[in-house]
Amino acid sequence: MAFRLKLVPDETKIDFFRYAPATFGFSVVMVLASIVLVVVMGLNFGIDFRGGTTIRTESVQPVDVGAYRAAIAPLDLGDVSITEVFDPTFGPEQNVAMIRIQAQEGTEAVTPEIINSVEAALQAVDPSVTFPSVESVGPKVSGELIWTAIIAVLSATAAILVYIWLRFEWQFAVGAVVALIHDVTVTVGIFSLLQIKFDLAIIAALLTILGYSINDTVVVFDRLRENLIKYKKMELRDVMNLSVNETLSRTVMTSGTTLIALIALLVLGGDVIRGFVFAMTWGIVVGTYSSVYVAKNVVLFLGVKRDWSKTDGDSPAGTQFGKSGG
Repeated sequence: MAFRLKLVPDETKIDFFRYAPATFGFSVVMVLASIVLVVVMGLNFGIDFRGGTTIRTESVQPVDVGAYRAAIAPLDLGDVSITEVFDPTFGPEQNVAMIRIQAQEGTEAVTPEIINSVEAALQAVDPSVTFPSVESVGPKVSGELIWTAIIAVLSATAAILVYIWLRFEWQFAVGAVVALIHDVTVTVGIFSLLQIKFDLAIIAALLTILGYSINDTVVVFDRLRENLIKYKKMELRDVMNLSVNETLSRTVMTSGTTLIALIALLVLGGDVIRGFVFAMTWGIVVGTYSSVYVAKNVVLFLGVKRDWSKTDGDSPAGTQFGKSGG
């Protein structure tokens, strides 16, 4: 007999909407708190969005942030951020730091002469220091990237809205988009709270989260549509509970296996992709939550018309549920 792993029983009867006002209220609070955090604390924009130069240093000696800062201070470069990079995959003689220098006024990027001066100043403090990578982005380009990123996220959300509207009903489309807005806003909020670097990789993560979240939502919506036709007399709330329970095993297995891979990357993947992986990990958790406790709550609040009146001939007045009245 083959072994079959079961994380969820074949039949569950969890009342996901028992505390609907509390769960939806919690989501509203998280969204509002995220907006306040972004307004008050702002985002720790990476070099992609701020403009300037990022120098990555590596040394066999421990990183002395104070000494690095003192060495660079005489160069009068304005806003300079120095952070030590910690990673469990680094060896004992692999000490890494990131030095971010703002774009200088009147220039598109930090000049090679300034970069050479910074490197020379750091080598005077630590002769063993090397510079594996130097990245520069001009302020004009970074400003364009911000708007391009916003347009990309909004366009993806709008396309999903149209798809769900055509595939199901407008109530489903509204619920799905509200859940997506919830996911993106809360993810951006946690980046503001923790001041994790926010760059183009995080925008890619946000777009991936949109796709993953809507996939999970559509699976439950599709089962809900089938059950609405099958159980014509059952209350909408009960049909929604049944649908979520019937797809719960699939949701747990999909999210669980994805999280295993993401957690492995988060721990062992290195600092270069850590921001992206953190955004994905957080997004999977929030996206799974919102598929049930945000999207479905919105549909439950708006209701779904199931007793469609007939118009001329035999054509129903509705769409998918036109023949399910009863």
